[in-house]
Amino acid sequence: MKVVKIIKDVAFFLYQWLVFVPIFIVLTILTALIVMIFSPIFGNKFWGYYPPKWWSKLTCWLALCKVKVVGRENLDPKQSYVFAANHQGAFDIFLVYGFLNQNIKWVQKQSLRKIPLVGKASEIAGHVFVDNSSAASRVATIQKAKKQIVDGVSIVMFPEGSRTRNGKLGRFKRGAFQIAIDMKLPIVPITINGSYDVMRVGSCIIRPGKMEMIIHKPIPTEDLSDKDIPALVQHTRDVIYSGLWEKYK
Repeated sequence: MKVVKIIKDVAFFLYQWLVFVPIFIVLTILTALIVMIFSPIFGNKFWGYYPPKWWSKLTCWLALCKVKVVGRENLDPKQSYVFAANHQGAFDIFLVYGFLNQNIKWVQKQSLRKIPLVGKASEIAGHVFVDNSSAASRVATIQKAKKQIVDGVSIVMFPEGSRTRNGKLGRFKRGAFQIAIDMKLPIVPITINGSYDVMRVGSCIIRPGKMEMIIHKPIPTEDLSDKDIPALVQHTRDVIYSGLWEKYK
């Protein structure tokens, strides 16, 4: 059995670097160029979402990952939401972008803006880069995020702020919940399972496996105010935690 496992590991290592990586790079460049060319002309609601959505789907399939989605029936495609997901690994973005089936914008790290082509394409697509340099810049980031949530477009945030280093759920920040309460939008908890093992933080090795995304029922915020944020944060975290596989609890 050990010999078979070694053969499989070597075979996929070669596949990753000789097949997956070259195709992924080409797909990434093409997707970024399509977004950069067509979004300014025709708007980013379509061109900032659908090309990256298919880029994400293809990335998961090319990585030979099995994807399971639970709970799509909880969403109204015409409703805007604030999605709050746990952050297990790099493939979280591909999983959510590719399989949520909801027009979304991301709130993402400032460092991602420096990635050639991808950073500029993300900016043109309407994604929001987090600036934590000061309290005023954080407020400005939230205001930018609010401007993107129109006409059924939703926003996705990772309340933990960064990927887990041990597979466990971290502490949540309040930014996503502040936006939801300010705009009276439902918070939708999303539980992600499996991507931690597919590609862990600090690793460049892909391990094909099963990834699962559980879309929980929206949590209304119409009657909530700032004083309710701590309870909302805890409730959302509890819901996400409830869907985690046992090994991540």
